[in-house]
Amino acid sequence: QKPTELSSQQQILDPLLLHQHLRYNPLRDSWVLVSAHRMKRPWAGQVERPPEEHIPRYDPNNPLCPGNKRANGKGNPDYDSTFVFENDFPALQPDAPDPGSDQDPLFQSKAARGVCKVMCFHPWSDVTLPLMKKEEVVNVIDKWAELVEELGTIYPWVQIFENKGAMMGCSNPHPHCQVWASNFLPNEPALSDRCQRAYYEKHGEPMLLQYAKREERVVVESSDWLAVVPYWATWPYQTLLLPRRHVLRISDLTTEEREGLAAIMKRLLTKYDNLFEVSFPYSMGWHGAPTGPYLKEDNSHWQLHAHYYPPLLRSATVKKFMVGYEMLAQEQRDLTPEQAAEKLRNLPEEHYKTR
Repeated sequence: QKPTELSSQQQILDPLLLHQHLRYNPLRDSWVLVSAHRMKRPWAGQVERPPEEHIPRYDPNNPLCPGNKRANGKGNPDYDSTFVFENDFPALQPDAPDPGSDQDPLFQSKAARGVCKVMCFHPWSDVTLPLMKKEEVVNVIDKWAELVEELGTIYPWVQIFENKGAMMGCSNPHPHCQVWASNFLPNEPALSDRCQRAYYEKHGEPMLLQYAKREERVVVESSDWLAVVPYWATWPYQTLLLPRRHVLRISDLTTEEREGLAAIMKRLLTKYDNLFEVSFPYSMGWHGAPTGPYLKEDNSHWQLHAHYYPPLLRSATVKKFMVGYEMLAQEQRDLTPEQAAEKLRNLPEEHYKTR
């Protein structure tokens, strides 16, 4: 019997799957090496500083706080909900010059234009999404949907992403994310688009819709939403969040689904924080059907979903390094997705800071 035909419980108990094996990721047409026995090895490598737990609610030197000035001299309003502004150091600009096409197969370039925005979730620096009120998280989701709809009328791709924690490169301890819109389809969504389209053409149903019906590595779920450790997860406690209904873009969510999303995000992120009792670092982002010119095309193969990629492996101070073999050969993980899902699932849903 193939590993994919086993139930989650069988996979947890099957000793063969505690030895190294490969798993296929149909979203990326790639393989990940699972080497669960490596968790037994002693660790004498780098140890990170624990995430900062004592963050002031307001810091006069934090450029994301209400009323403060940013690096370019512009002042923030005294906002009391979400707040969006143009990134002061954008990676993409709408009027960037065209470098000109070149037919040389080894030296090619194309125009890259777009806009980069920063979105503050909340006026307080000492809260994160799991500690915010449900209605405050709904405001965040509504703003995400608004930006996708607004920027998506022009640009083919709108990437919402959050880098949480200094370990993930976040330079300001304030709850926020970024939204980059580009005149091109970036590598990861382009690959996902190709894989989902091929699956749809072969099986007649969106890949992730079918996957949601069969996945058993559930962390949290509701009538409208499902959060799982995917079978092909690379990062130790990676999760995939997706609606049960066929939804193309976050702007297509109903009011009820947005409220359900806020609730399940709080549950999932609370479990993350409770795992090592720290403000859990991660990079996350939403993937949905392309926009701009793609709005006129049939994107039935797409299913809205969010990826969460947390780096922590053994504790709050030991992370998974994606180096060496991962950079030069292929992705590798040190515990099975079944083990990760079971550990997250069994964690309490009351945040450790509020107990």
